Parts: sequence; structure tokens; C-alpha cells
Amino acid sequence: MIQPHTYIHSGAKLAPNVKVDPFSVIHPDVVIGEGTWIGSNVTIMDGARIGKNCRIFPGAIISAIPQDLKFEGESTTVEIGDNTTIREFVSINRGTVDRHKTVIGSNCLIMAYSHIAHDCIIGNHCILSNNTQLAGHVVMGDWAIIAGMSAVHQFSKIGAHAYIGGGSLVSKDVPPYIKAIRQPLTYGGVNSVGLKRRGYTLVQINEILDIYRVIYNQGLNTTQALEYIEQEFRASDERDEIISFIRESERGIVKRGTKGGTIEE
Repeated sequence: MIQPHTYIHSGAKLAPNVKVDPFSVIHPDVVIGEGTWIGSNVTIMDGARIGKNCRIFPGAIISAIPQDLKFEGESTTVEIGDNTTIREFVSINRGTVDRHKTVIGSNCLIMAYSHIAHDCIIGNHCILSNNTQLAGHVVMGDWAIIAGMSAVHQFSKIGAHAYIGGGSLVSKDVPPYIKAIRQPLTYGGVNSVGLKRRGYTLVQINEILDIYRVIYNQGLNTTQALEYIEQEFRASDERDEIISFIRESERGIVKRGTKGGTIEE
């Protein structure tokens, strides 16, 4: 399964049925799981840990050192889960002393020309569309989607099941289950289409919508809104996840737009 004109260091650990196309280079401290395909002209550098049945397309560079002037050569990794697809010319940098690793979960799709910087943590089933750029230390929850040509500020957090529109500049945290759209980036309603596709019931979706109406529509500050939600809404995984995400936000969450009409589902 290893084609001619490919360089694989003897210290790399590849499962027996890994396929590597011509002109790719694999450095020594690399582990690649069963069934993974490495396209041509791919460079996989020290610290890469790649799961089973992944597809890495031509031109990708995995586990290059961080673009961080504080990096001093410490031993860190890039960890990629199973069944994840890395498209053409994606670059993924390994971690620094902050987290010691950059992580991409299972069943993700990272589209062409995207960049994932050091110490990012990407959940499962996430999609980064073409030319998405993540600065260092970004965290994305499961099932989050970022549309193309978007850029995410360092240390930002994106909640599970969130959707971020194309061409966005993300400088605030994006809470779970919502759509974030427009410039500057603002709350655009609940991601009801995505939630329906993933099996959420209409009752669950309406409850999430009611929670965000309290946060964005009732004129309360964040502390007041969260206290009201805890008192007036029944306990649920969705309610508790929203409350926890917003309380733990260090950058603050995206705001509601002041112009352009009302936002409804």
C-alpha cells in the first residue's frame, strides 16, 4: 500500500493497511491507524496521531510546529480521530505548553485551505468549510459548522451544534445551538434545521428557542437572564449546557443585532 517515491521514516508507526500515495513525507514520531489514506504530496510531521479510516488529500501539512514565538521545541502532538477527512492544502499545527496538543475529533470534515492553529480543540462531527482560519486555542463543540472564508480569533469558543455563516469574523464566543451571522457577528436565531437533522424533537427545539428569547429579547443583562432561565425552565441537558457555556465564557458571547428587523424561527 506504500507507493514508490514516498519517504516514510523507520520510526513512524503505520497500520498494515494504510495507503500512502507518491511524493508524501512521513516523519518519525507519527502514528497512523488502520484504513487511512494519505494522498500525494502530504507532509506529516513529528507528533501526528491519526486515527482509523481517515482521508488526507494532496498538499495537506499535519503537525508542523506552532506559529507561536513562545514555542521552544517542546514535545507536543496533533491528534485526529477516526473517519475524519482533511481536504487539499489544509494545515494543522501541533500544540504548545498550553495544552500540549491540538485535537480534531472523529467524523469531521476539514475543507480545502483551512488552517487549524496550535492548541485548538475540535469536537466530533464538525465541519470547517473552505478557507476557514482558526487562531490558537480555539474550542469547537460537537456538530459545530463554520461556513467558508471565516476567521476565528484566538481563545474563542464555539458551542455544540452552532452554525457560523460564511465570511464571518468571530471575536466573541458563539453559544451552543445557535446561528451566528452578519457583520459584526450577531445572534441569528436557533440552528433549528441542523437540530432537526440530528434528531432533536420539536419540543426540544422550541425550548432552546425560548431560552434564547430570554437571553436576547427581554432586555435583561446576562446574569439576570441566566438566573431567570434557571428558575423558570425545567432542568434539561440543553438548558444546562447553554447556562454553563455562557457562564464560563471569558470573551463574552455574540450579541443580538440592533438593526435589520426581528429574528424569528
